[in-house]
Amino acid sequence: MDALLAFIGEHRFVLAAHAGALLGTSEEVARTRLRKLTQASYLIEEPVLGGQPAAYRITRLGLDVIGSRLRALPISLTNYWHDVGAAWLWLAARNGGFGPVREVLAERMMRSRDARGGDAPFGVRLGGVGRDGLQRLHYPDLLLVQSGGRRMAIELEITGKSPSARERILAGYAADPRIGRVAYVVYKPQVAQALCASVARLGISSLIAIHVVAPPNRPHPDAGRVRGIARRDRRQVGELAR
Repeated sequence: MDALLAFIGEHRFVLAAHAGALLGTSEEVARTRLRKLTQASYLIEEPVLGGQPAAYRITRLGLDVIGSRLRALPISLTNYWHDVGAAWLWLAARNGGFGPVREVLAERMMRSRDARGGDAPFGVRLGGVGRDGLQRLHYPDLLLVQSGGRRMAIELEITGKSPSARERILAGYAADPRIGRVAYVVYKPQVAQALCASVARLGISSLIAIHVVAPPNRPHPDAGRVRGIARRDRRQVGELAR
């Protein structure tokens, strides 16, 4: 139970399919366990989008049971598909899909730890200060801590950023000696093309890998047509976790 609640707690919400992949069970068995946790008030089950399965998010009680300092968060419709994909990528990383790792951290876990202070923040410095007067930091969707403390950042890029915003983040990664590799997972070929152009301009192709995948439950017909990508992948993002 603790492992499942901890997984759900690191994400805004999860689906039964995510839980099944974590537990190594069928989706139906996972849904039964999720509903028992819901009945115990550790989770909330919510229908979110028509035609999509119910989502499960953790409650304050569920977080207290596992001793987590994270906050219980509502589901964001705007970020729904990003959150679905990010949970699949967390599972893929945990299962060695990006190589051997010592620890897999979701964005909200990194932000929580940094908020409590420490000598080695997880955020990547972008230079300057924000509106709060603190140094500007960028957090990847996932951070993989490898043996020796080396870090690999995973970014799920659903929509393209402006060239200046994108290259500010890429430059931040390039300047951070703790980051050994950055993997961008994208759904749209045009987003991959824009990334490739920025990577080439900055001369950091050895640092960045780009994976083009079909989004979960919404296969993209052009996902395999991009050329000049470090690695092309026509699978759905969820299949990376299996």
